[in-house]
Amino acid sequence: MKIVVGQGSCGIASGAKKAEAKFKKYIEENNLNAEVTISGCIGSCYLEPIVDVIDENGALIRYVHLTSDKVERVVREHLIGGKPVEEYLIPESGRYFLEKQTRIALKNCGIINPENIEDYVSAGGYQALKKALFEMDGDQICREIEKSGLRGRGGGGFPTGKKWVQVKSQKEPVKYIVCNGDEGDPGAFMDRSVMEGDPHKMLEGMIIAGIATGAQVGYIYVRAEYPLAVHRLQVAIAQAEKAGYLGEDILNSGFNFSIRINLGAGAFVCGEGSALTASIEGNRGMPRVKPPRTVEQGLFGKPTVLNNVETFAHVSYIILNGAEGYRKIGIEKSPGTKAFALTGNVNNTGLIEVPMGTPLRTVIFDIGGGVRNGKSFKAVQIGGPSGGCLTEKHLDMSLDFDSLTKAGAMIGSGGLVVMDEDTCMVSIAKFFMNFTEHESCGKCVPCREGTHVMNEILDDIVNGRGSIDQIDLLLDLADTITNTALCGLGKTAASPVVSTIREFKDEYEAHVIDKYCPTGSCQGLKRIVIDADKCKGCSKCQTVCPVNAITGERKKPYLINLATCIKCKRCIDSCPFKAIVEN
Repeated sequence: MKIVVGQGSCGIASGAKKAEAKFKKYIEENNLNAEVTISGCIGSCYLEPIVDVIDENGALIRYVHLTSDKVERVVREHLIGGKPVEEYLIPESGRYFLEKQTRIALKNCGIINPENIEDYVSAGGYQALKKALFEMDGDQICREIEKSGLRGRGGGGFPTGKKWVQVKSQKEPVKYIVCNGDEGDPGAFMDRSVMEGDPHKMLEGMIIAGIATGAQVGYIYVRAEYPLAVHRLQVAIAQAEKAGYLGEDILNSGFNFSIRINLGAGAFVCGEGSALTASIEGNRGMPRVKPPRTVEQGLFGKPTVLNNVETFAHVSYIILNGAEGYRKIGIEKSPGTKAFALTGNVNNTGLIEVPMGTPLRTVIFDIGGGVRNGKSFKAVQIGGPSGGCLTEKHLDMSLDFDSLTKAGAMIGSGGLVVMDEDTCMVSIAKFFMNFTEHESCGKCVPCREGTHVMNEILDDIVNGRGSIDQIDLLLDLADTITNTALCGLGKTAASPVVSTIREFKDEYEAHVIDKYCPTGSCQGLKRIVIDADKCKGCSKCQTVCPVNAITGERKKPYLINLATCIKCKRCIDSCPFKAIVEN
């Protein structure tokens, strides 16, 4: 019998390590023939800690929310008594969450032990590497990746095969493979889950890219805020070297390839290719003017393949199943699958992977289980700070690169933040603009100054200081920044603002004209009022008001001058009749 305790970052944060320790303790005390092992996150983050009990015949029983205090009962009733504990089992919605997905990049996540190379090999790992080494040459590999239609999963969706061909064609003998694991979008954790749950799949893709292009050195740029991912990558690299899949003379083929890890310091701008390579070189992570492109002069001025974690995780599937096998999944111009981090006001939060072209409605209402607490769906922010806002009219839209671009949004790295009827879209725009302003590297004026000015305007609007002309000013600034900024961060910085104005202009107008937030979310627009029916005219509120905003006569209802009120709430605290409220 095998006990598999899910230990991605989400599982560990929910108490999975304590649950693992309890299983080991009770199994030893009861002298049971059971092995306790770990896996990465299977994606159902909202159900963690998740524990699988697998019997000698391979039958699997999955427990959810299995904190350490529940382990003793599972051991007693299931492992010893043979009867699963029904109330701890995964609910139907949890099974449906996984069954509606199609997994390539995440196929092994939550299934294998990411710190055991034998688990990966048993799941078919490194077979694609063997095929690439002994049955194909660089041209054939590049051609297969190009025919597959694989597009980069980290942002704009550039054709991966085209990038590899460009690097292979460079006459420079020294080339590099760089994996971008600097996942900085708020609410995004696709790459982290692959690195934590199935690191060898990414390594295998990088090695194949090296064979294809003639590169012999690879770099993984991963943020230091991902310590578990870094640890498991280190373990995986050491194991792959020991097993002969990495290093000198791989599998006696004569091909050499080494991989090094570089830690990023949390700068969002280092997700941009030239800023990332500058950081690896030991310089400040700042974008440069292009051309030359990274495929011509990238890391250390040499031709460089730069793809993200998820992109490399698709490579082995394509090599083993062929381009045609890959193209059977997804749609014509966007083949394959895409992983999304589903977060926000949705019932089933976590990591999912679906075929390209899957409707947004399927993701949110079928897999995600709909909006929390019976609220109405309002919008979804896709692609993080670089993306845009989609609304109810977009629910049946195909989730693919081209459809989203036409709608004024983008897939980006794959963050999906669901918002309900109580969400203020102006505040959402300000949140992302504030993030972008602080993450700007400051190299170019449009991004450095433009994002700051836009953030100040949004601050005015959410605090009741805005004016109607500022809405048009935001759009003008957005157009200028988009067309003149140096890199992708600046060029897409205004997308959340533009899309929310386009879809929810009435909310902006309510903020600047009526000085009112329709959702009641903006604290700066809260109104403190006196209910005349409850007010007894005791004058206590007037006495404590520091700005003399309250007027009236004793034993008659008092009034608050909203223009003078500073919302200190002293009046609310002083009223013995609960007649003063904030709305």
